[in-house]
Amino acid sequence: MSQQLFTIFYQSHIGSWAILVLLFFVSYFLVKGGIRKGGKIVHMILRLFYVIQIVSGVGVLMAYEFPAVFIIKGIIAIVMIYAMEMILVRTQKGTMEKGGLYWAILLISLLLVVLLGFEVISF
Repeated sequence: MSQQLFTIFYQSHIGSWAILVLLFFVSYFLVKGGIRKGGKIVHMILRLFYVIQIVSGVGVLMAYEFPAVFIIKGIIAIVMIYAMEMILVRTQKGTMEKGGLYWAILLISLLLVVLLGFEVISF
């Protein structure tokens, strides 16, 4: 993989993490505030950022030649995306009986992904 292609994947990956988290909270608070149409639009944009994250993450993973720590980070990131989706979908449907569990999964996985991404945790 060329250095230029790696830079594109890397920059799009790290650059969209903050946007991903921000869009999640915007969508959540729009839905909670009763602005369902706006929440649904932001949720669809959030799903686009999921795809950008996954594709750019796989690109970076290929450039680094699949180290175990980044494979684990990717798996945890997919769990985080799952938790975000479950929170948003169940909030939209009004069925958040297991809400605390999904929030805990989201916060723990987000913390782990950030710490692994910045190499605070490594093995």
